[in-house]
Amino acid sequence: MNKYMLEAINEAKINEDNNFKDGGPFGAAIVKDGKVIATSRNTVIESKDPTAHAEINVIRTAAQILETHDLSGCTLYTTCYPCPMCLSAIIWANIKEVYYGNTKKDAENIGFRDNKIYELLNNLDNNDIIKFTQIDREETIKSFEKFKNNQNLY
Repeated sequence: MNKYMLEAINEAKINEDNNFKDGGPFGAAIVKDGKVIATSRNTVIESKDPTAHAEINVIRTAAQILETHDLSGCTLYTTCYPCPMCLSAIIWANIKEVYYGNTKKDAENIGFRDNKIYELLNNLDNNDIIKFTQIDREETIKSFEKFKNNQNLY
């Protein structure tokens, strides 16, 4: 067994041992240069935060520990293939390597709706899940223009 995946599994077992009162059966670890930087678990129920997935939590913790929003050079180990939200966070954090245990289908088989989100992403303009309407671009674009002129922030 991979020692870093074991860290993620141990995080998931915390929820398992607590009868999943804190969150789902998910754990994650971030490693850099062979060192575990952070571990975390799903805390959606405990925190009453639908974004408190194991991957999001571990990214937040690792970013604080490393004092950067850029986790380039880090590797993520997670007990399940990341949902679309977590996948987006992984991309935004510049994590280029992910090892996962369970599949999207495994998550679906225990009641998680990741597939609905993937389907939505493939057909944003014609769906019955969420309605998108663009408004007030002439005002919202102003901040984007200022950001473009100040690229040294990132």
